[in-house]
Amino acid sequence: MTKEEMVKSIEHAKEMHLEQMLKIEFEIDGKIVEKRPALGKMDCECGIWFYSHEKEMKSILGMQFFERLDKYHEEWHRSYANIYKMFEENEKKSLFSKLLGSSESEAMQRDKEKLYYSELQTDTQELLKAADAAIRRVSALKEDKFS
Repeated sequence: MTKEEMVKSIEHAKEMHLEQMLKIEFEIDGKIVEKRPALGKMDCECGIWFYSHEKEMKSILGMQFFERLDKYHEEWHRSYANIYKMFEENEKKSLFSKLLGSSESEAMQRDKEKLYYSELQTDTQELLKAADAAIRRVSALKEDKFS
């Protein structure tokens, strides 16, 4: 992977997580989302790329940068799991229970989703900061470090 390819890949990973945040926000707002973000850190588009290039990433970025990205990516998915679980529970409710459910409990559910989303936004910012640091690191390296 060339220097330029790695920078573009990390930038693409950032964009993918921002798109996932939009999907989550849409679903919290009650909109239909065709495909929910992947639950596992190794199942999302970013994770698939990141972990399939793990050896190269460790070599180029160094362990500190790699582990930092991995940590924040894992935290993002851990936080997202709370929201995902709520989405799944909402889907499992039957039409009958939705009709009988109180608007008060629905409002509490939305508030809880928004709280989890707020936590996810914080995790997203940390992940983006780590990605930006990795981009700066890659950009500063000499071309001979890349294949």
